[in-house]
Amino acid sequence: MLAAHDFDFICRLVRERAAIVLEPGKEYLAQSRLEPVAKEAGLGSVTELVAALRTGTSRGLHDKVIDAMTTNETSFFRDNHPYESLRKSILPEIIERNASRRSLDIWCCASSTGQEPYSVALTIKEHFPELSTWRVNIRATDISPSALDKARSGRFSQLEVNRGLPVTLLVKWFTRQGAFWEIDPSIRSLVSFELQNLAAPWMATMPYDLVLLRNVLIYFDLETKRQILGQVRKVLRPGGYLLLGGSETTLAIDNNYERVTMDRTGWHRPIK
Repeated sequence: MLAAHDFDFICRLVRERAAIVLEPGKEYLAQSRLEPVAKEAGLGSVTELVAALRTGTSRGLHDKVIDAMTTNETSFFRDNHPYESLRKSILPEIIERNASRRSLDIWCCASSTGQEPYSVALTIKEHFPELSTWRVNIRATDISPSALDKARSGRFSQLEVNRGLPVTLLVKWFTRQGAFWEIDPSIRSLVSFELQNLAAPWMATMPYDLVLLRNVLIYFDLETKRQILGQVRKVLRPGGYLLLGGSETTLAIDNNYERVTMDRTGWHRPIK
């Protein structure tokens, strides 16, 4: 098991670089995730890995540790009801509002290996054929380079497509390639993937009609949550919506949002 002083070092590193808070008692998590990093670097143990990190001579090694410690839990159409709400209420409202502009801009933050943005793209392709002549931009960002590489490939294992993806969509929009399923290029072309640390200063970006920030804030401290929610307000178009995870809220963090419930899903909208 990872020694206390080594675990403390890892905690400080991931907090400084990614604003991720590792709670006490997560030594086993750090041990299991960092063992492959140590092995790849030719080191005999996680203890040796931490010793190498302490020297500060390899930025690449630091980046690999941050990548390994990032949680990449995701699935297609996760929780389902947010996508029902998106289909029935949110997208029709945005489409009506943007009719003259004929454009739709969506940002999936912390998109992991791509299931969330591809689920949004599949919803658009399946239910809103009128958007085929619009400019549709689904921007997907994550802090993990390895997760983004997988997302860009559009290739998923049988286990991954079994998690949340209806078989009708699998047959229609994916092609079997050996042991993997590859998503149709027309779906992949709707999504662009970029590296971004949400806790770092944001570069200037376009305004968005919809921001998905699901199951991300739970990993940050209060001040980082406030910073991120404040930045989201700045990039949302008037009338735009923010979607958080089911256990997340803006209450007592940023009081400049109102919660709107549609089809069993709580959406958040900046107060005018």
